[in-house]
Amino acid sequence: MTDLKTTPLHALHQKAGAKMVPFAGYHMPVQFPLGVMGEHLHTRAKAGLFDVSHMGQIRVEGPGAAPALEALIPVDIAGLAVGRQRYGFLTNATGGLLDDLMLANRGDHFLLVVNAACKDVDLAHLRAHMPPDVTVTPIPDRALLALQGPLAEDVLADLNASVRDMAFMDVATVDLGGTEAWVSRSGYTGEDGFEISVPESDADPLARRLLALPDVEPIGLGARDSLRLEAGLCLYGHDIGPDTSPIEAGLIWAIQKVRRAGGDRAGGFPGADRILDEIAFGATRKRVGLRPEGRAPMREGVQLFADHDSDAVIGTITSGGFGPTVGGPVAMAYVSADLATSGTTVFGELRGKRLPLTVTPLPFTPAKFKR
Repeated sequence: MTDLKTTPLHALHQKAGAKMVPFAGYHMPVQFPLGVMGEHLHTRAKAGLFDVSHMGQIRVEGPGAAPALEALIPVDIAGLAVGRQRYGFLTNATGGLLDDLMLANRGDHFLLVVNAACKDVDLAHLRAHMPPDVTVTPIPDRALLALQGPLAEDVLADLNASVRDMAFMDVATVDLGGTEAWVSRSGYTGEDGFEISVPESDADPLARRLLALPDVEPIGLGARDSLRLEAGLCLYGHDIGPDTSPIEAGLIWAIQKVRRAGGDRAGGFPGADRILDEIAFGATRKRVGLRPEGRAPMREGVQLFADHDSDAVIGTITSGGFGPTVGGPVAMAYVSADLATSGTTVFGELRGKRLPLTVTPLPFTPAKFKR
């Protein structure tokens, strides 16, 4: 434990009675006294406050920043308007995913938010591939909070009514009770909400002010995971990684037409040959949603089979658990393209028994973003 880093809200978590666990090199809250189920349902009904300060925040700036980033990330960055953000990913030479990230155009620079476990590697990767006119700088002195749920807008509007005018994936600098915050209307729960970057010294007072409101509860990593799973969202290192292409992962929507074959800036990123080929002809395997029968969750690592008797493993569950909103177990896995059709039955081996699961469209719960 002594080697673990802490976020600026560590003392607040402990005072709130959080159960703390090691996560991505940090001492993080996995749940609060409300419990994972209660936290999950509260976020779906009202507003949950998440500490995501362990994530990496990276500033990329310079005249050649957009084309330099496009040489590493297969999304439309040059066409991203000031005050807008989009989802993207770094790819490797074989078309796999080095990390997934959020990228915002803040006018004089791009702000990247990357996964905690990948941030040092991402930083080195970006720096190694930038031209001399582009600088890449980590931002270590800012915390990151996520306020998620159907009442998130009302809660944050109490501090600054201008957030009501923000649409999904808008970014803005907003004064929140005297704190200069970088706010994006985004999140990773499938709910409406905001991600809020503030100076470390302002994180605790802001969090306390939000948590003092009756509709806001602190939410830990446990409910964060169940919320994103119900929303059909990938977790890096589990559902996606260096051996997974974005097309296999069902992330083709994140690659704009301008970066695809026939587009004005097609290709030019690592692994483009494989990724563009899979866009054109399809991937041999696909990420799918699964609904196990009964109430028993099937978790990461459960092997999948085409029938009761076959010895051939056809896939492995990458994320799984109980979905409080859907009222039953849910899971995601990769299966061959011929088994990826909705309604197909596969079997998971759980405690020596093969139990049926039904291939189901993702997400398990509809997204509620403010378009």
